[in-house]
Amino acid sequence: MHPLIGFLIAVGLFAIGLYGVLTRRNAVLQLAAAELMLGGVHLVLVTADLVHNAYTGQSFALFIVVIAAAEVGVGLALILNLWRARATIDTDDLPEEPPSDVRSGR
Repeated sequence: MHPLIGFLIAVGLFAIGLYGVLTRRNAVLQLAAAELMLGGVHLVLVTADLVHNAYTGQSFALFIVVIAAAEVGVGLALILNLWRARATIDTDDLPEEPPSDVRSGR
């Protein structure tokens, strides 16, 4: 396989994920789009290993998988709290600033 194919697929995955993060209003779909972006980054790291005959990119990709698992757990917990507080996971309805009682530390 030519390395250019891997890089082009990675750019496509990242672009689709970026489009999803920027256009979706649903928090779960935004989280899934962010995972697509991470998949593109994984593919770049592994393809770069193919070009340079090294294993550092694969090691970084494995590290990113572990971080992504923690990210999904935290993200889903935040989405659940958003659902409980507002009965919606639409991110357009979120306020720009926290309420005044949260800012004052009460």
